[in-house]
Amino acid sequence: MSNSEIARSVEAILMVVEEPVSELVLAQIIELPTEQVLETLHALSAQYEAENRGFALKQIAGGWRFYSHPDLAPLVEKFVLDGQQAKLTQAALETLAVIAYRQPISRARVSAIRGVNVEAVMKTLVTRGLVEECGVENETGAILYRTTHYFLERIGVNRVEDLPALAPFLPDVDGLDEVIASLTE
Repeated sequence: MSNSEIARSVEAILMVVEEPVSELVLAQIIELPTEQVLETLHALSAQYEAENRGFALKQIAGGWRFYSHPDLAPLVEKFVLDGQQAKLTQAALETLAVIAYRQPISRARVSAIRGVNVEAVMKTLVTRGLVEECGVENETGAILYRTTHYFLERIGVNRVEDLPALAPFLPDVDGLDEVIASLTE
């Protein structure tokens, strides 16, 4: 395997890691001696630095990973924060409300309550840190979800129990019978 092939292989793996990966693991995957992979990692790191790239290859926490270049931190921070401040869609708000008031709850139950598939919306809420997995439902084995501390912080309450009561927002049960009767006439 040529040096450029080794470098390409290392880059491809490092593009998909979520945590730093050791040179030993990289060597096992690429099936090369650890020393050769370590040489490649150091060479790539030096190359990226010399080319003044927007990213850096660093050895941190016992492994290697790509990081945005430190001098671009304000730009990256702005991008990340602006993305987090984007408004939630109506579907996301409705799904979040169901989870907040019925937690812990499975995705299937949220879908049943809302009457639509909520898979994509759930991914958005999890990605934004508003909802998290919290266990498994005994009967079905479905993953259960709940709101996070970040959610509580964003809406300004200390505990889920501090959420406003739903009763004032529900239709009057006595008046509901009249509405249903008028619709069926």
